[in-house]
Amino acid sequence: MAEVSSVPAPGIPPVGEDERSTELPQDSTMEESQSSDPSMYRYIKNDLFTSEIFKVEIRNLPKFIGFNDLKKFLAKQNLNPHKIKLFGKQTFAFVTFKNEEERDKAMKLVHGMQWKGQVLNVKLAKPKADPIMRKRKQEGSEGPPSKRTEGEEEEEEQPLSVQIANVVTPLWNVPYDEQLRRKEQEVVAVLQRLAKRIGNTNKAMLPWLFAQKGKYNKMCCPLEDIRPSPTQTEYRNKCEFLISMGADGEDKTVGFRLGKYKGGSCAVVGPAETSHVSAEAKRVVSEFQKFIRTTTYSVYDPETYEGHWKQLTVRTTRTGQAMAMAFFNPQKLNEEELDALKTSMKHYFTEGEGKDGGITSLYFVREGQRTSPNPEDLPCELVGGESCIHEELLGLKFRISPHSFFQVNTGAAEVLYSTVGEWAQLDENSTVLDVCCGTGTIGISLAKRVKKVIGIELCQEAVEDAKVNAKLNGLSNIEFHCGKAEDVFPIILSGLVASNLTAIVDPPRAGLHSKVILAIRRAEHLKRLVYVACNAKAAMNNFIDLCRAPSNRVHGAPFRPVRALAVDLFPQTMHVELVILLERVGYDTQPPGNSGSQQQQPGP
Repeated sequence: MAEVSSVPAPGIPPVGEDERSTELPQDSTMEESQSSDPSMYRYIKNDLFTSEIFKVEIRNLPKFIGFNDLKKFLAKQNLNPHKIKLFGKQTFAFVTFKNEEERDKAMKLVHGMQWKGQVLNVKLAKPKADPIMRKRKQEGSEGPPSKRTEGEEEEEEQPLSVQIANVVTPLWNVPYDEQLRRKEQEVVAVLQRLAKRIGNTNKAMLPWLFAQKGKYNKMCCPLEDIRPSPTQTEYRNKCEFLISMGADGEDKTVGFRLGKYKGGSCAVVGPAETSHVSAEAKRVVSEFQKFIRTTTYSVYDPETYEGHWKQLTVRTTRTGQAMAMAFFNPQKLNEEELDALKTSMKHYFTEGEGKDGGITSLYFVREGQRTSPNPEDLPCELVGGESCIHEELLGLKFRISPHSFFQVNTGAAEVLYSTVGEWAQLDENSTVLDVCCGTGTIGISLAKRVKKVIGIELCQEAVEDAKVNAKLNGLSNIEFHCGKAEDVFPIILSGLVASNLTAIVDPPRAGLHSKVILAIRRAEHLKRLVYVACNAKAAMNNFIDLCRAPSNRVHGAPFRPVRALAVDLFPQTMHVELVILLERVGYDTQPPGNSGSQQQQPGP
């Protein structure tokens, strides 16, 4: 699970996150940074969070350094950058921070420091130009638009339903068997690459790797057949919709963005004909769109930063409940006007025309004056219905709050968690560490067969849900801790003396913090680790650090991959969950039934 509220659907930006707020230039040049056109920087306002206003440029970096080298260097100075982007053959970088204090601290500490023979130069950097304004300016200076290619003309001529399907569900017209084959091939490539990387970082494993690669198509471990999603359509239980001008010209439209902001497009298409959105969510969107069109408030315009209605998040459950979260920028409206709007919204969906829309939990989220990139920090007010919704999974009951993480495909999540439980090889003496536990789904699903479960999660709301969920299911052998995994996990590990200890980690897309990996490596009594990766490429560094040879930085015997499997939680897209079982080198085990896994032999 994730330490963020959710993993958005393809083509959907994160909840409440301005697309430019954390993105550094992909093709930035010094000339662009020095642009003097004020219209290119209209988004730099005090009431919008963007790390671009806390940005520095570091010059004279050592040659041949990479992103991780610079990140580790800054971490040694106790600096926590928000984003890093290297340029000029890695000789200078733009680095943004979350606040002015961190930025100024970086300038004071790093400027004049010597690193690998180079004296670093740090200065303030101008923010990145607004992508859509830059595009407008370029189009204005280039004269008449260039002739479209045949492919572009063909795309423009396609119905909007096809265009949006190509954006949010790019495999919608590919047979499901072929989708699974493509995803499995992606996982094969990941495991082949991991085999090479492990060999480069742990020479002692080379004889073992040579044997593994010979048996398993150059992979580091056996890969079991991909497990399909029980349902291939209408499977998403959470979707985040933008509110903008419709691509069909209709104002106040709730849907998915047809293009990317940096590509110059803000238009959206409704989800009515998309295959992955549930019928219940489509009904909520339809009713909410009708409501906002009855109001006098305009949609939020990301070009001018004016307007109000910004986003609608919809969560649905198999138990027939639906949560709607309306993101609204108050601009200069007073509290009386906002109260009147919330009252009318409540009336519309509880007594008025929208009462049959299926909404059982209605929230109003105030989007202005953001001081944090985290959407859960936004004021979130219940205006109608129950405060939470409830779902059933593997015969268990779960409460879900607005910002709590819950896998977006409930049926496939049951397949995933069943696999995790099988691979963890648990018994009544086992202690399970559930890292990035969200609402506690994995730990709770395993609790009845083990001695103890300890969950760790960043989101306070999710932790509260997890505690309630444990009680709902009559469990007393489970506890939850709120905090950053890199802070909490080492403390918990150091105090555990359990002989049969297993960790299950299901982190956000970026993977686990390096401090968590180092703590896992140090805890030699932790012999088995089940890693669930929603983005295997992003988690690659985690896998490598778990398996690399011991060093001054990495203490404890390494792990090595024993078996792997993909579970399809995202039909019609190329996304897939990868499950890898890793075991400590020298740990001797034979999984029950020997279902595809090889017996671990003492270390190489």
